[in-house]
Amino acid sequence: MHHDAYATLRVSHEAGIARVTLDNPPVNVLDVALMADLRRLLTGLRDDDSVRVIVFDSADPDFFIAHVDMTLVDAPDAFDEFAADTPDGVNVFQALGELLRHQPQVTIVKLAGLARGGGAEFVTAADMTFAALGRAGIGQVEALMGIVPGGGGTQYLADRIGRNRALEVVLGADLHDARTAERYGWINRAVPADELDDFVDRLARNIAALPEGVVAAAKRAVLPADLAEGLLREHDAWAGQFVRPAAEQLIRGGLAHGAQTREGERDLENLLRRLAG
Repeated sequence: MHHDAYATLRVSHEAGIARVTLDNPPVNVLDVALMADLRRLLTGLRDDDSVRVIVFDSADPDFFIAHVDMTLVDAPDAFDEFAADTPDGVNVFQALGELLRHQPQVTIVKLAGLARGGGAEFVTAADMTFAALGRAGIGQVEALMGIVPGGGGTQYLADRIGRNRALEVVLGADLHDARTAERYGWINRAVPADELDDFVDRLARNIAALPEGVVAAAKRAVLPADLAEGLLREHDAWAGQFVRPAAEQLIRGGLAHGAQTREGERDLENLLRRLAG
């Protein structure tokens, strides 16, 4: 058994499966603490041959990862502590997605609540995602803040759902329900909410019980796409928008009007649309 203490994660191990529950109240924003814990977890598991599957879920039934912490607009250097460990050619948010996308274990997200922005990017970077019908929602909300996704989202989407739908997701900036996300190929499958736990458990256990070397061989054969050039283009696009005054005003305005509170997050898209209007 591992007993790593994380501020924002609850981790348990069972027969080849690491179960990771995200727990960063009030709405699981991707802040410095959660980013640090996820990086440490993924890096620590990389060489752990006793773990074949990593299942991510949330302690909060309504939110998986809300989005990147918007208060960073006033602390732009907060993520600099990660810069030293960030590979060339990616920013710190892209680096988290790439760490997850290239994890040797099979990574499965159990999506029962909402994932927006950097939360949606995390979901899209995982190997598989299963989402609860009537409860899950996923969206890239960045355009409503005057920016574009900058943590891999544009590239992961284009690779997974195609250019046309990627543009719809990024520029429509709406929340997509589990059924739509499934139809688009954004997630693997939409599952009735009361069956999600059993469905993912069975799959995770079946994968963990496969004969020696099968998981590694499959992951070697089905490699993630090389998105290096696109990630550079995405970062330039994101950084170019981020320095504009509109982005800062919209992010600060969002916070002032209840973003990152449970109430404000329920309908974040409309909150931001009203500010932009």
